[in-house]
Amino acid sequence: MDSIKKLADLFNKFPTVGSRTAGRFVFYLMRLPKEKTDELISAIQELKSKIKFCNFCFNPFEPDNGNESSLCPICKNSLRNRQNLCVVEKETDLISIENTKKYNGLYFILGGNVNTMRKSDMELLRVKELQERIISSDKFGLPKINFSEIIVATNPTVEGKATSILIERALKEIPQSPALKITHLAKGLPVGGELEYADEETLESAFEGRK
Repeated sequence: MDSIKKLADLFNKFPTVGSRTAGRFVFYLMRLPKEKTDELISAIQELKSKIKFCNFCFNPFEPDNGNESSLCPICKNSLRNRQNLCVVEKETDLISIENTKKYNGLYFILGGNVNTMRKSDMELLRVKELQERIISSDKFGLPKINFSEIIVATNPTVEGKATSILIERALKEIPQSPALKITHLAKGLPVGGELEYADEETLESAFEGRK
């Protein structure tokens, strides 16, 4: 039973996975044929070996045809509007915004949010990295960019609002901050919800109505 508990505890650390669901995962795996569990193990190993994080925005991506680019396809695309930078909490938020096909700028992934403004949470966020990339984008694989708008697209939750305040303060510390237009998503999103669960029409409206 120690092996079962150990694996269940690992699953329990996954986002939104409680102890009961973690237990179901373990017993499901126990019923699978060995070739299926080997396939899962192989897929996880491949994920860890092939996926890289963009040097600019931290978006995970798999380089094409052995091309060891340091930039993800979004940052590498010269046709995107590189004057705009959208700051999101996590990768799934980026995907949700991309799915609306209404935003054509760059992104930056914070890696989480501020949970009631605890110091330990603030240290985990990529706030300093955000400042560095706005000041010197050319040090992280992109040309030198003078950003005109920073869109703070955090979730409409208590934690998201606290994160938004923290990010806005950090942006105002940047020397060229007076030239930066800082905007937030409109109030069309449900309070307490998250971007990844919003339908595309609602997210599109919130994005277009940003101020």
